Amino acid sequence: MSTSSRPGPGRPLRTGPAIDTGRVTRLAGAVCDIAEDLVLKTEDFFTQSSGGATPLEQLREAVAIKQLANAAIAGLVVQQRSLGEPLGALEPLLNLSADRLRKKYPPHTVDQQLASRTRPTPTVPGSPQAATTKTSSVRHPHQRLACALTFMWKRSGITQRALAEHMTTDRSYVSRMLSGERRATLQHVKLIADRCGGDTDLVVLLWEIAAGVQNTVADPTHTLRTYLRALRYAAGSPDDEQILSSSQNTITHTELQRAFNGPGVPKQEVVRQLATALQSLPETAMPLWYRAQFSAQAVTSSHPAEAFG
Repeated sequence: MSTSSRPGPGRPLRTGPAIDTGRVTRLAGAVCDIAEDLVLKTEDFFTQSSGGATPLEQLREAVAIKQLANAAIAGLVVQQRSLGEPLGALEPLLNLSADRLRKKYPPHTVDQQLASRTRPTPTVPGSPQAATTKTSSVRHPHQRLACALTFMWKRSGITQRALAEHMTTDRSYVSRMLSGERRATLQHVKLIADRCGGDTDLVVLLWEIAAGVQNTVADPTHTLRTYLRALRYAAGSPDDEQILSSSQNTITHTELQRAFNGPGVPKQEVVRQLATALQSLPETAMPLWYRAQFSAQAVTSSHPAEAFG
């Protein structure tokens, strides 16, 4: 990366590394995705190691985790460089010189590697890999979706047979889908919401989170709030007092309202406590929080205070 520029008419000599805000934004999103994938893969690794999987099977998961960690390191090194920060600050952590870091992680190469990266498929409940039930399985994104769909179906008052007919599928398949034993397709999720009169946006977002699909179009802050409301729905729509009690009053009523309705992005710890209180894995909500926080900071930095007089 260039550290200086030639002076032109009326332009003073610029020194120091240039800041590439576009690359910083892309890398921040990519690293958030990797962090989310790491959570899923470590859960799979735990399932195998505690369920009697062979050393070879466990080693495959360990190698996948190592590869994800290496991808995250590459993205963070280039992000540090793109922010105009010195690579020397990373030398003690990575035990590599700044010059070696530049050669090992060329920005364009890292960009291409992260853009072409294939995200791992989460273990499907009911599959051989998920045969061992973990105490945290009820908090897994697939189970949160199943709980939301079940709550939606029960509130509708229709029978499973009528729901199956609407979906043109077998009633036993619907039963397994609602229990989380079978993965629901996006089409099935929409059909259930349509027949049961539920909020399609909530269950579709839960499906996207469970499937590892990132919506890059929606406003990140709105997505975070929608996800928290979806978790509330999946937990049976508890009222404010029930949620505060479940959080052991670690969050206030004001913080709770802000998390669901705004304004702004709630505090990271509030999101963690709220996700836990709503029977979800807080790690699953963190990538959404990071995107919302980064988006809010980007908007603030693009509108400096002096621009408003």
